[in-house]
Amino acid sequence: MHQKQPTNFLAGYPLALTEQVQQLIAQVQLAEVLLKKYPLAHTVRTDKVLFDYVLQLKSEYLRNAAPLNKVAFDSKLHVIQHALGTHRRSSRVQGINLKTKREIRVAAVFKEMPVEFLRIIVVHELAHIKEREHGKAFYQLCRYMEPDYHQLEFDLRTYLTYLEVSGKSLWSAAGAEVGAT
Repeated sequence: MHQKQPTNFLAGYPLALTEQVQQLIAQVQLAEVLLKKYPLAHTVRTDKVLFDYVLQLKSEYLRNAAPLNKVAFDSKLHVIQHALGTHRRSSRVQGINLKTKREIRVAAVFKEMPVEFLRIIVVHELAHIKEREHGKAFYQLCRYMEPDYHQLEFDLRTYLTYLEVSGKSLWSAAGAEVGAT
């Protein structure tokens, strides 16, 4: 059986790590490793529950940041924009005032993942409220909101590589048993 070659979800990581992931894929052991580390999917399935989840994190870590107007899962996000989440800001003049609206969109693929993976995407997008660019201050803010940010990001990228190669989700809506809190 010929396996599909993955894209560069793991680009930028040390060669030893990427080779280890490729070896686990070749030995058909990556799914087992991921499921052992992250056994269950979260229960955040609707836009309303996602909005509440994001607001909870925002109020805990970014109380003074600008308010969010919308948070939603987006089924087209990963395919069209090659992104896992987005933070948008739009401004309009209303009379003499400038109205700014902010929204976060999360790729729908995160409906069927462990809460840790959803959390790092949300943390990443929330960090964009304060820091626009991916710089040192941005990643410090991400680590403030999620101390294991970098490890979780690597694990997520490893899972996305697995998903791309195998085409099989490890967590399904039917298997979701753990809440997001």
